[in-house]
Amino acid sequence: MYNITFKFEQKGLEPITLNNVEADQSILELALGNEIELHHNCGGVCACSTCHLYVEKGEQFIEELSDKEEDFIDRAINPRLNSRLGCQCVLLPGSGDITVLLPDQTQFLGE
Repeated sequence: MYNITFKFEQKGLEPITLNNVEADQSILELALGNEIELHHNCGGVCACSTCHLYVEKGEQFIEELSDKEEDFIDRAINPRLNSRLGCQCVLLPGSGDITVLLPDQTQFLGE
């Protein structure tokens, strides 16, 4: 089981920690299932970069970066070395603590 902390670049949002999270779920699925806003224009199929986030802690607990994901991260706003796509961050079997930072979601059209 995992403890996952969502931090936010968007001003006024406090961190949210989800406890006792089971494996085989993506960070995107967890965010949406817990009313945490994370854009996902392609529906979570690794065909855009809107669910871009930063993994600050626990990268070893999620599936490795694929070439396809890396191509889309290059198109994200402000990519960094710890950039990932939420739809591709699937929790591996095991347990631990994961911390992710979500970019300001108001940067997307329609906000």
